[in-house]
Amino acid sequence: MAQPSVILATASYDHTIRFWEAKSGRCYRTIQYPDSQVNRLEITPDKRFLAAAGNPHIRLFDVNSNSPQPVISYDSHTSNVMAVGFHCDGNWMYSGSEDGTVRIWDLRTGTCQREYESRAAVNTVVLHPNQKELISGDQNGNIRVWDLAANSCSCELVPEVDTAVRSLTVMWDGSMVVAANNRGTCYVWRLLKGTQTITCFEPLHKLQAHDGYILKCLLSPEFCDPNRYLATASSDHTVKIWNVDGFKLEKTLVGHQRWVWDCVFSVDGAYLITASSDTTARLWTMSTGEAIRVYQGHHKATVCCALHDGAESAPS
Repeated sequence: MAQPSVILATASYDHTIRFWEAKSGRCYRTIQYPDSQVNRLEITPDKRFLAAAGNPHIRLFDVNSNSPQPVISYDSHTSNVMAVGFHCDGNWMYSGSEDGTVRIWDLRTGTCQREYESRAAVNTVVLHPNQKELISGDQNGNIRVWDLAANSCSCELVPEVDTAVRSLTVMWDGSMVVAANNRGTCYVWRLLKGTQTITCFEPLHKLQAHDGYILKCLLSPEFCDPNRYLATASSDHTVKIWNVDGFKLEKTLVGHQRWVWDCVFSVDGAYLITASSDTTARLWTMSTGEAIRVYQGHHKATVCCALHDGAESAPS
């Protein structure tokens, strides 16, 4: 089976994962996922595998196979896995779970190599572009930096006490981090670094982005020039696009009928894909803010999406 140049996947409460032709909107493969809902999808840097984070496992599927069976399962979490991602060379995977832990996995063997205790349900984890630190956000409102070289928590802050951090995103150059919470607020910090690692979060901005929950926040990728954007997806059915220069509202993406759970930019920042409880995913063009494609096929809430439309970033 030839590898598609653009890989788009969505997952739903209907216990399926679907692969789509991004341009035509045609679903070309459906994987049954009967054991649990899928909370998060992520594609490996080499475009070979799709990780599905469920309850309480993570399963890795071959993108280029028609096999419905996972290649490997990662099984030591004890509750919903809410975050998953990969080191840039594809050697290891990280995850965060409602069991209160952040874990690092050997991608090939499926073994958990490290475990960090957050002491509250972990909702979001991102890998700093330096590939040396993980940043996690939890249900109690804590943000923690996990220094992988020192194997410890190197930094901790609480932007709003007892207000869950739902989503974190880091600028591609490591200069900025944004945290979105259950009250519709985004906190923005400049990341000050020592020789290699983060030393301080310097407050830059507090953005009251939505009246409802923010379920995902995402900074635009490196090649999105000349402007940089922050996308915020919300329970108010909208996605808002903010210019990072001053955090002025540029566009509001309107069309979803229910909560918008997830979003992902194309590699050039020209498009955004969103996933919603209205059962659909949508492709938006950033230039006009219009939805130019609707991906229909799921029967229940579509809660996560993954897109890889760039070049492979590691040898296969």
